[in-house]
Amino acid sequence: MFLTYFLFALGFVLLVKGAEWLIEGAAVFARKFHISEIVVGLTLVAFGTSAPELVVNIISSLRGSGELVMGNIVGSNIANIALVLGCAALIAPLAIQKDLMKKEIPLGIFGVLLIWLLAKPTGELLTINRLGGLILITGFGVFLYLIFRYSKSKFQFPNIITKEMTLRTSLIFIVGGLIALSFGGEFVVDSARRIAESFGVSEKLIGLTLVAIGTSLPELVTSVVAVWKKKVDIAIGNVVGSNVFNIFWVLGISAVIQPTTFNQTINFDLVVLVGFTLLLLTATFLGKRYQLNRWGAALLLISYAGYLGYIVNRG
Repeated sequence: MFLTYFLFALGFVLLVKGAEWLIEGAAVFARKFHISEIVVGLTLVAFGTSAPELVVNIISSLRGSGELVMGNIVGSNIANIALVLGCAALIAPLAIQKDLMKKEIPLGIFGVLLIWLLAKPTGELLTINRLGGLILITGFGVFLYLIFRYSKSKFQFPNIITKEMTLRTSLIFIVGGLIALSFGGEFVVDSARRIAESFGVSEKLIGLTLVAIGTSLPELVTSVVAVWKKKVDIAIGNVVGSNVFNIFWVLGISAVIQPTTFNQTINFDLVVLVGFTLLLLTATFLGKRYQLNRWGAALLLISYAGYLGYIVNRG
């Protein structure tokens, strides 16, 4: 057990350092190629911070653990909206661009509707087959196409002072940050699962709580560090992009590897995911328009704590 706790602590250290490297490298990369930071957050940073979800779900799919696959994706997306953005907005209010409010954030709701459409009943269970997985992956390709097509026309590149470094160094920072985030997330998740399993916790509950929160730690740390460094667009893009990445790419890949079968009770958590997305949109109008302030952040965090309490009690 000592090794388990040591790896748990080491994972957090790697997450913090990996987030710092990734943010600095991504910001410089964006400036070198005149790409807006919101686009870098929606794509490169989101890809990197979602690496733990992808790794965990590929392994889960190969082992036929559909409950863990769905629990991880749904739980991670809920954590990203409520926990990650909630914590980030407590540090400083988050200004959310109108295009995200109208397109990318609602895309997360569309993803949930697509899951319901693609899930086929198999007795008391639901299954997303390989064709459904390919449809999700295709949707993700369309998302990337739209992001890059409209990036320069819709978003202005902010004049933010970043650490001076060459393009080669920025790429080293990005790759090093992604590696540290991946290993850190894996260490934290694996250690948390071992600790949880020693108490006899169910697989779905582990997926919705410890694994979901664990695999969302890169998003959490990256977004908090980004806000701290006054790179809010990267923080927002990271969360929104990660949620789209999780539903369309991670779940799509998982279903293609092996059809994902899960219990219908996950429908409740999918409804909660839609509810938290709508709550986020509503919270941006509590004060200054298109801004998530500290009151909105507190509302998200309190609601998330209530949700965690409910599902733990549900077992």
